[in-house]
Amino acid sequence: MDVRSTPDQQRRSCPIRVKIMEDIPFAWGEPERRAAEGDVASVRELGARLADGYEDATRRARTYQEQLARVVRVLALTPGRESLVELMRLVDEKRLPSHPRELASLLAEHQRPADLAAAVFRRPGAGTPYELEACLFQELLLRGVDMHGFPPPPASHPLSWLPGRLRDFESGAEFPRRSVNGSAYGIGTEMPTEGRVDPPVPRAAERSALRNSVTAEVHEAIIAAPESGEWGNADAWVFQPDEALAPEQVPALLPTLPMPCTDVGPTGRFEVARTPLGDVWRPLFASASIGGIYGGGVCGAWGRMWAWRSMAGLAGAAPGADAEEVERLARATTWFRFEADSGWFHNEVGADFGIAALSPDHRRLAVLTATDTD
Repeated sequence: MDVRSTPDQQRRSCPIRVKIMEDIPFAWGEPERRAAEGDVASVRELGARLADGYEDATRRARTYQEQLARVVRVLALTPGRESLVELMRLVDEKRLPSHPRELASLLAEHQRPADLAAAVFRRPGAGTPYELEACLFQELLLRGVDMHGFPPPPASHPLSWLPGRLRDFESGAEFPRRSVNGSAYGIGTEMPTEGRVDPPVPRAAERSALRNSVTAEVHEAIIAAPESGEWGNADAWVFQPDEALAPEQVPALLPTLPMPCTDVGPTGRFEVARTPLGDVWRPLFASASIGGIYGGGVCGAWGRMWAWRSMAGLAGAAPGADAEEVERLARATTWFRFEADSGWFHNEVGADFGIAALSPDHRRLAVLTATDTD
């Protein structure tokens, strides 16, 4: 497992020490009047003063934003109902820089479910953003909390599409470990050790005659998870053989398909494993929720959504299919994980994965690859 640390900038409790400029006199029509009189030099001078003022205001706003975000983080990470009450007062009364999905993830990691139920969910007379409640429901669900009695996302929220109960293949999800000053996380995208079905070397040198038939809509669905997590590159293919393809044929077929990710020749490293659905869902979830090396990820709630969307695209679910239909197809699909020493992959630990999905009727083979690097 690749473990990465991203310490936040240290901020001491001191007053903001930035120069506050005086207001710059400005009257609408004044620049036009001066320019018409030929005094363009004074117009330029006014522009220079306004540019300095804009830079100063931007710097001050950024400082306020960073310090406010730290205050929110401290309240979210301080266990106990009292800190939650004060945090929710701040949420209700002020506009905060923290995205609700990030705040929900922090709360689920550090607060007791009972305290969250009392202090966050549908408090009488409170204006808790429904995005925060919807995300927090999913974050707690992913962590194995019994959600009986917690209000699920309203039907109008996109996250309501997801199953209201955690599925068995979603167990073992990975989450970042965070403190006030930083975070550490790992993305387990390594090849499974069980189920290996590597084709013998040397492999066939002849390339397959199958052609990629992926549509723009299906391509977007398949790469949804790594794309949402801002991985460096992700791509998708769909192949539809004329005759049914036996699962035993897939390992030898994959490196011959017209895809740059598997172009390693007859002897280059190509590893493939037949895997259960959980070994596919977890890297999809991690790539979306935790994100790439330079992407912050979309946190657990939306990470679950995009993992399911990628799973739907790979399994061949029709656009608009509900979660029950996606799950039915995904469970009937034959899944593979693979890696290769091709130029397409960066081949860095925790920053590469390939997934292949053979449809239940064995007439469709979908492929997703993702890679990232610093």
